[in-house]
Parts: sequence; structure tokens; C-alpha cells
Amino acid sequence: MREDINPTSIQDPELRTIVVGLMNVVEKQQTMIAQQAAELQRLRDEIKRLKGEQGKPKIKANTTSPDLSSEKQRRESKPHRKSSKQAQISIDRQEVVKIDQHHLPPDAVFKGYQEVVVQEVLFRTENILFRKEKYYSPRERQTYLASLPAGYEGQFGPGVRAWVLALYYEGGMSEPKILEVLQTVGVQISAGQLSDLLIKRQEVFHAECAAVVRAGLLSSPWQHLDSTSTRVNGINQHCHVLCNPLYSFYCTLPSKDRLSMLRVLLAGATLRFQFTPQTPALLEQLGVNPIWIALLSYHLAEGDVLTEEQLDTQLSQRWPKMGPTVRRLVKDGMAIASYHSQSAFPVVSLLLCDDASQFHVLTAELALCWVHEFRHYKKLLPRFSHHSTLLQDFGQQFWQLYHDLLSFRHHPDPAQAAALRARFDQLFTHTSGYQPLDECKARTLAKRESLLMVLSHPEILLHNNPAELAARQRVRKRDVSLQARTREGIEAWDTFQSLVATAKKLGINLFSYFFDRITQTFALPSLAAHISQRAADLSLGSSWQQAP
Repeated sequence: MREDINPTSIQDPELRTIVVGLMNVVEKQQTMIAQQAAELQRLRDEIKRLKGEQGKPKIKANTTSPDLSSEKQRRESKPHRKSSKQAQISIDRQEVVKIDQHHLPPDAVFKGYQEVVVQEVLFRTENILFRKEKYYSPRERQTYLASLPAGYEGQFGPGVRAWVLALYYEGGMSEPKILEVLQTVGVQISAGQLSDLLIKRQEVFHAECAAVVRAGLLSSPWQHLDSTSTRVNGINQHCHVLCNPLYSFYCTLPSKDRLSMLRVLLAGATLRFQFTPQTPALLEQLGVNPIWIALLSYHLAEGDVLTEEQLDTQLSQRWPKMGPTVRRLVKDGMAIASYHSQSAFPVVSLLLCDDASQFHVLTAELALCWVHEFRHYKKLLPRFSHHSTLLQDFGQQFWQLYHDLLSFRHHPDPAQAAALRARFDQLFTHTSGYQPLDECKARTLAKRESLLMVLSHPEILLHNNPAELAARQRVRKRDVSLQARTREGIEAWDTFQSLVATAKKLGINLFSYFFDRITQTFALPSLAAHISQRAADLSLGSSWQQAP
């Protein structure tokens, strides 16, 4: 087969049309053959497994899988600026180094000092024997005992607790390695005691995390959202990451359906269900049959706030023949309506995410990630060189449009916005003759408003990298620790990963922050206060404020 054939060189238009059609048939058959071969091998392996035999060994090929990353195409080089590191070093003490006078000639004259900053770390034990005063009152028959300073609970002081939290949640060390480090410097601690320091009695930090997510939701009307898998006591669950430039919030839930996404937007709170005037429109948008919408509108009272159990009971009693898909969509619509009508948590106006179905309809506006969108095109594997050229030329135009949208973010202009919309329409409506590419372009064109949301709100990003990178931290945590074994453990993971990621975005020293909260000094402002202050300076919702 000639793979270098170029149909544009054929003069006869009828013959050229036939050749283009045949080339697309070959491309489609090649894709189907590859998919069927993989499915056949999977079925063979399953049959052998059921017979008690071994299937084909899973040996990775020498060639890597197709690279779906678009980092090279979308990355823009920036000038390198090297800053002075010494200017950021705080001086703890000064010491004068003197010259032995015997080595100086008689005519030597003192000319001042040459300053050299040397960094040093002291990691050693400071074991304290507290002698607590004890008094006894015969008249009251009561013993009075002096209390230890704040932060000194059990056998370990605030320094040990702060270091353990910093090494585990910020440094990514495993518990056995932290145990080795502590025992190396002379701390006598067991694996169970170390686990308790990481999980138990963390109410102060749980409260701080709740304040962080509330302040983060208030800081901007738009948020990023993404999910990754997490195991809890051997059961697969999902860690969801909600974030913006000022904070990150981790929330692990059993599922990643639309109701779970709503729980994340409510900072993990219990869902409520409500039939409001907006519910019928939401149900129609979700694809519920108008007959069901009419029945629900007639029988369900507006304004009644229901729990999930109460709603399930009503649906089962009134409409026992309602299918599981319709029931799920009805619950989704009523939960979304309740979310938009509540005032306990800030309502997110725009969600920036990938095109997964569970993210749709949750918010008034939806912005999609351009990096995720281009992955559909990177999965195309053309057989003919002509199709490869078409795909390559399209990729260059795609990323050129992406970079022009980035420029628009920094200098918004209505005339330029109209021109960019016209370029988008031209790029994705033009037919190339390579059928798989044209089908992908048609699917992208259907997402036009969500992909061009930056033209209405220039402060948002064109990609979902903040949430993707935050989710990667949970993946790294999963690689080190595999899983959390209790609900209390996964709540500690969520809380401290949220605090660590937020503190890094705000430029706050984690060890100092942990030590301040453990000792109950509260000399450092809360992370929520930092978020509120930065949000006022950045004005992350300026386009919403300017809207009429």
C-alpha cells in the first residue's frame, strides 16, 4: 500500500473524491482492527484465567505509549531572572571571627568586616523533665496539679509534632522513614505513637481547613475542579480537588458522580434536595422526560428542603416504576437547585474543568480545558502521510489560537474577542478530508462557548493545570503510603494536604505555621485571613463585577 499518496495531486475531481473516501475507509478499518485485536487478547486472557491457566504476561514494550502531553506546543519560553538567595535568609545570630594578632605584621590597619552568611540546621533532642507542682486541700479533699505549657501533650513536645506533620504531609516521607529519622536523633517513639501524632487530636487544623475552603470560595466566583482515585481501607474512592490561585481543598468521597461534585462545592457538607422554580429547567437540561417533570412539579411542594433519605422515600412511594436513571437525574436536579438557593456557602458561578459529564449543569457557566481538548487529537494515529500532514498543520493552528487567547487575557479588547471567535469558527468548521480529524473538530465546535469562556472572563485560565497538579500530589501520597486505613486517617490526609497546598500558594512557612497552632500561640494570621487579603488585591472576579 502506498502510504505517501496525496489526493490533492489528482486532477480528476471524481477520482479524487473516490480516493479520499477509500483513504478514510482504510483509516477507520485500521483503528477498528487495533481495537478488536486488543479486545480479542483480553478475552483470551480471561478464558485462560477461568480455566485456571495464565494469560499473556504483562511485559511493557520497549516503545512508550503515545505521549498525550502538549507541554512543548503550548509552553512559552520566559527570560530567566536569577534572584539573590541571601536576601531571603533571616539571620538568627551574629558572630565576629577574629584574626590571631600574632600572624599580623606591625603596620596592619583594621579595615572593617567582610560579611559571610552561613546556613546551619540543628536537629537534636531537647528532652525536658517537667516538675509539676502538686497541692492537696484536706478541707476540699481535692488535689491541685500544675498544667503543662500549651502544646506539650503526652510524651512529645510541639517541636516533634510539628516536624512529624511537616515531614509527612509536606516532605512526602513515609511513616517508617520518619520513624528512622526520629530514632536516629534519639527520640524514643513507636510506630503507633507516630501514627497518632499524624491523625489524632487535629481539631484545630480541621477547623482551619474549613475556614480555608470558605475563604477560598469567597475569593473568586470561578474555581478549578478535578478528581483522582484514592484507596481507603482497601476500597476504591475518589479524591476531589477544588482550587483557585489562592488555595486548594482536598475532599475524599466514595464516588465521583454529580452529587459528589456538589458535596465538594459545599466543602463536604451533607446535601439537601429542594424543588424550586428553577428545578424544571434544570431537569430539562439534564435530559429528564417532560412527563416526569410535569408530575414532579404537580406533586412536590416548592421550598421544602429534604434529605436524601426523605427524597428517596417520596420517590419510591409516589413513583415506584421510576427507573434508576431518571431517579438519579431527578436527585441531581433537585440537589443543584438546593445548592443555588442556599446561603450557607458561597455559590460558584463558573467551573473550570475537563469535559466529564459530572461537571455539567452544576454552575451557571462552564469553562473547558484546552489541554484536555487537544488530547483527543493526539490519540489520532493516521496511516497515510497526507493525513499526518493535515493533523500536524491543524495542531499548529490550534496552538497558535491558544497563544493568541493567552495574549487576550493580558490585554482584553472587544474587537479582538470577535476576531478570535471568527478564527475559532473557521478552524473547526473547515473540513480537511481526513474523516477522524473532521469528526474531532465537529465535537470541539459543539463546545465552542465553554472553550471561549476566557473572552467573557479574562481572569480565568485556559487550562485546568492547578487542579491537575494538586491531584498529582495525592497521587504521590498514594505512591508513598498506598492508602488510609480509617475514615479518621483519610480526613487527616484531606485536611493537611489542603493546608500544605494553600500555605505554599501563599508563601507561608509550614513548620512555623504548624508549631504556632500546636503551641496555641496564634501569633501567625490564619490562612483564611491571608486568602481574604490577597483576594482583595488580585480582584479575581473583576469581569463579574463589571457585568451589568
